Amino acid sequence: MFRLLPSGGNNSFASSTLHEFSQKTSTTSSNFSQRLPLMSSVQRRNMFASFKAGVSNIPGSADSGACGLMESPAGQTALGTPMLNVLGPVLKHGSVDKFPDPSDHLLLSDATPVDGCEVGMSDRVDSHRSIPINGYAASIVTPPLSGAKPPLPHQSRFRNNVISTAKYTMYTFLPKFLFEQFRRYSNIFFLFVAIMQQIPGVSPTGRFTTAVPLAFILMVSALKEIIEDFKRHVEDRSINRSKVLALRSSPSAPPGSRRAWVELQWADVVVGDFLKIDSGRFFPADMILISSSEPERMCYIETANLDGETNLKVRQAPKDLPTWMESEKLDELRGTVNCELPNRHLYEFNGSICLEQVVKGITSTKTIAVNNDAVLLRGAILKNTDWVYGFVIYTGHESKLMMNSTAPPLKRSTVDKITNKQITMMGIILVVISLISAISSQIWNHGAVDVVWYVPKAKYANFGLDFLTFVILYNNLIPISLQVALEVVRYIQASFINQDMEMYHAETDTHANARTSNLNEELGEVKYIFSDKTGTLTCNIMEFKRCSIGGRMFGHAETGVDPQEIRALLTKKDALAKQIMDFFTLVAVCHTVVPEISASECDEEITYQAASPDEGALVKGAAHLGFVFTRRKPAECAIEIFGEPRIYQILNVIDFTSARKRMSIVVRAPDGRILIMCKGADTMIYERLSANNDPHLTATVLEHLEVFASDGLRTLCLAAAEVSPAFYEEWRVQFEEASSAIHQREERVAEVANRIEQNLMLYGASAIEDRLQDGVPDTIADLLRANIKVWVLTGDKQETAINIGYSTRLLSAEMELVVVNEATLDNTRACVSKHLNERRAQLAAPENQLGLIIDGKSLKHALDASVLLEFVELALAVKCVICCRVSPMQKAEIVQMVRTQRPHTVTLAIGDGANDVAMIQAAHVGVGISGMEGLQAACSSDYSIAQFRFLRRLLFVHGAWNHNRLCKLILYSFHKNVCLYVIEMWFAIYSGWSGQTLFERWTIAMYNVIFTALPPLAIGLFDRTCSAETRMAFPELYRPDQSEVSLNRKTFWVWIIDSVYHSLVLYFMTMFLIDQDVAWSHGRDGGYLVMGNICYTYVVVTVSLKAGLTINAWSWPVHAAIWGSILLWFLSLVTYANVWPYLPVGAEMAGIDRMVLSSGLFWFGLILIPITALLLDLVFEIVRRTLFKTLAMSIRESEIENEEPIPLPNAKLRLNETARLIRSVFRPLPRPTPTEPPECSRQDVEMKHGYAFSAEEHGVVSQGEIVRHADSTRQKPKGQ
Repeated sequence: MFRLLPSGGNNSFASSTLHEFSQKTSTTSSNFSQRLPLMSSVQRRNMFASFKAGVSNIPGSADSGACGLMESPAGQTALGTPMLNVLGPVLKHGSVDKFPDPSDHLLLSDATPVDGCEVGMSDRVDSHRSIPINGYAASIVTPPLSGAKPPLPHQSRFRNNVISTAKYTMYTFLPKFLFEQFRRYSNIFFLFVAIMQQIPGVSPTGRFTTAVPLAFILMVSALKEIIEDFKRHVEDRSINRSKVLALRSSPSAPPGSRRAWVELQWADVVVGDFLKIDSGRFFPADMILISSSEPERMCYIETANLDGETNLKVRQAPKDLPTWMESEKLDELRGTVNCELPNRHLYEFNGSICLEQVVKGITSTKTIAVNNDAVLLRGAILKNTDWVYGFVIYTGHESKLMMNSTAPPLKRSTVDKITNKQITMMGIILVVISLISAISSQIWNHGAVDVVWYVPKAKYANFGLDFLTFVILYNNLIPISLQVALEVVRYIQASFINQDMEMYHAETDTHANARTSNLNEELGEVKYIFSDKTGTLTCNIMEFKRCSIGGRMFGHAETGVDPQEIRALLTKKDALAKQIMDFFTLVAVCHTVVPEISASECDEEITYQAASPDEGALVKGAAHLGFVFTRRKPAECAIEIFGEPRIYQILNVIDFTSARKRMSIVVRAPDGRILIMCKGADTMIYERLSANNDPHLTATVLEHLEVFASDGLRTLCLAAAEVSPAFYEEWRVQFEEASSAIHQREERVAEVANRIEQNLMLYGASAIEDRLQDGVPDTIADLLRANIKVWVLTGDKQETAINIGYSTRLLSAEMELVVVNEATLDNTRACVSKHLNERRAQLAAPENQLGLIIDGKSLKHALDASVLLEFVELALAVKCVICCRVSPMQKAEIVQMVRTQRPHTVTLAIGDGANDVAMIQAAHVGVGISGMEGLQAACSSDYSIAQFRFLRRLLFVHGAWNHNRLCKLILYSFHKNVCLYVIEMWFAIYSGWSGQTLFERWTIAMYNVIFTALPPLAIGLFDRTCSAETRMAFPELYRPDQSEVSLNRKTFWVWIIDSVYHSLVLYFMTMFLIDQDVAWSHGRDGGYLVMGNICYTYVVVTVSLKAGLTINAWSWPVHAAIWGSILLWFLSLVTYANVWPYLPVGAEMAGIDRMVLSSGLFWFGLILIPITALLLDLVFEIVRRTLFKTLAMSIRESEIENEEPIPLPNAKLRLNETARLIRSVFRPLPRPTPTEPPECSRQDVEMKHGYAFSAEEHGVVSQGEIVRHADSTRQKPKGQ
């Protein structure tokens, strides 16, 4: 414990002096373990005078503010926290109306604090932070919405509340961007070439033919990155500019007060602020709950955005806080909030509030412990509570939500990585060819010195310069235009995604949004999808749909239970009518819901506040059917059955726990009977049924449960029993003793509860629908058909997650579930090994029918090094995986595990909440749902969509198209460059390895930028193997791209060899053609530039037609690109050959156009040579389409026959036969017959019967307490 010793003076001393004092006293800490008297500043300076040496070497001595000393329990004195953190007002011998200089306080070790005030919570230097309450705030006047505010002195050390998911800032853009660009080997290479070209006498192509294109590429890439990151900044700004009420000093404060509620932006919230949050609003920072509109200062929050749990949680302000904590009193508080340093633990918090109190002029202090039950985290939503006041403790990136996020990663696609490898190989080949050429140049020049006497020998004396010359000559074997083509194509592809009306959600007016374009092709290679549940697969809306009463099933999957049918049956007064009455009376009474009546007198409407969404759905369903829960008072529940009021006295509430799997309530009925009403899992209820139950009824209810479960509904069994008054009185005493027990309270309560939950009569079963988003089952079915493995990662309970698995069709009745639900490392290791060894034969099958279910505790142990390999083998072999009760960081760890173990597969993570951000950023591709849980996931994602069902089109259409397009673009870009620049090598053989270019230098420079720039763009933007409709109808078309068949080493080198073949045909046939030509009319034959331009023309024509052979879908942009490129070259040739002497360029090209175009052999070769070069390609394509036809080829042919896109349903039927073999792999495998009948565990039965129930366990306030304190007739206090 620590003492606070005010000096009584104004002087302060440096933190370094205190550090030195700490160090000197550490060896004699026992001397300071006794209470020290108060010292004046003069005495203190004298005391520290001898401790001024060596301060700079002490860790932490540079911290702002003076530091105190703390002593651990072992008596070792350590450095305290900066003194700016300690209690603000003078606790003793000081003035309470002035916040003194924090340096006037000294923390010294002591067994007891001054006046009982605990300032520290740990003996570590960095173990906690202290926040003065209302410290210095009175002197600052903050006008509303004035932009950035000057921080309070104690707040300047804390992070602001601005969050950012953008990749760049103004200061980091240039280094980050250049780092990202020069991670591409091609850019490094071209930078090297551009530098080499500046050496005089080295470059055969001029000084700027590489530097200019490279600069252009970087500028285009920078512009694209700026535009994309600007969108992220805009989205971040929309969050940071959200509004909240804060208690700040203001000129508009009411009389007698210095402060008023001022509207601020989230970005302006600072540590130490008091905030007011209204119902339905997000918490902008981590706060300690101070007060609320609810009894006992409780509030309800929804944390689905943090942990994925759908049930509401109860939070309660520290009980020892003064009861006068209202708005007008908040600014009168003096003291300190002590809490641990920011961390990512969502469920842990330790702190204290040290308050000063002045009673009759005597100042005293009071320390109040604070734990996680009083903490409201950023990202959670206030529900069913009008307002709360909170004290901010963590802001911005120090909030637990953001601590569970990671910095936006710089992601690179698999195609980029493969391209980098091939560029590296091409670079090696270029160096080898350059070396061979340089060596050949040396040999040729030394051997032909007498023949070429007119060539200066000094020019060839330097081997190094020769090598650089050839490197520059051949440098475009690596296409410099590739990167800019990729950037442009990706950006336009992203705009196609953004403008796709098939992914537009009209209800929320939300389009798909490609927040980055660098990963467009990754969408076509996804093998694993990791999905959140709440808000991603489900709407987080529960509805009472069906029930089983008296052996009869009621309700429909679409319309629910019909009120008219229930009312008609109740009028018959038979046995079924009584069962219906008992069933819905139990539903209306057995719960912890609190009703709220609207203020409107003319149209009274009841709103139900439910911590459990299941209970909320049941109570609303009962009210819809005429059994209306109208009022709750302490220990009293009022209902109306078709207008007839009934009052039940609540005697006891037995809370739900995951171990009990049931919830019970003991009531006194209007007729005086004492009843125990119970609802829960079928296994738990059936074990406690009386022998007097009708066997036929119990069997029928079980059958109905299976029907409900097969429809993906959440089921509960309902039962009740009458209890004698004598037994109840005896049981009540035992229950009260168990409830107040200090040790093993939960176990004792469960034991006592079990005594009264016996001899129950079964009333029936309920079925609740956790409504899925539109199209989720169909989407998951198609993803599985596409050979994509789907993992569901959720913070929700196991039963709920399994239930959703069935309703989404991720799990099926034929599947065998492998459940790993262990609490220790050893048990987890044994369980994983057991499942793996028993099912090796099934796991070896490509399409097994196994599903893995694992919870967060087991997962923590499964990721241990001793279990990891076996767990990975099991998890990656099963058909699907569901992970329950996992934290945000565990989600990211799972994704990272799969990435590590399957490095050549592409992963995709999709979610809608802030708890999904880490997972989204860990995956190759992150997709955010722009849903109800805020924009955090969407802002951190690579792509955002409004509904999960749009993922199918994003992958199957845009992903597959973009992948095929970019792969072809890359292959084609290398092909056209190799085709041209290898010709330079053939020419070097005939030019004595002189380094002379066959083509004019600016035609070389413009080859990629102008003359062959359009075909790659046409391939990258408009090519497609099948129409969008066909790809959506046949998910199997997605499979080939997962194995990188479109772009791999084999495919790449096939294209390179083909381009070398083309260069051979083009060069040598052109040379042979020129040799056969006669002299032109002026008496001269063609020089090397005539041959060069003829050959160049044939190259342009050949590579343009090669693009035509590559493209599957011809459209008018494709025609324009191919024929336009050829026409553009001819126009450029005529123009360039006639600009001299009008312009001082191209003198050597003067008149070349007339010489070339007037040659008959040129026109003959224009037909013969490109056709000859492409003949092999044509033959190869015919053989491939005839003998090695793929499903895509067959579908493509069918599309052509039926006119694209497929207009009629029978067109799809014609394709079914082609796809039959591929689809057959989805048939369920025959399940092996065990030699012995397997034991049917309780867990298996529950999965089969669909049990699920969401409720907070072990909360700060039990459900029984809520019921005892709730009073729906009480007027709630209004927040100021």
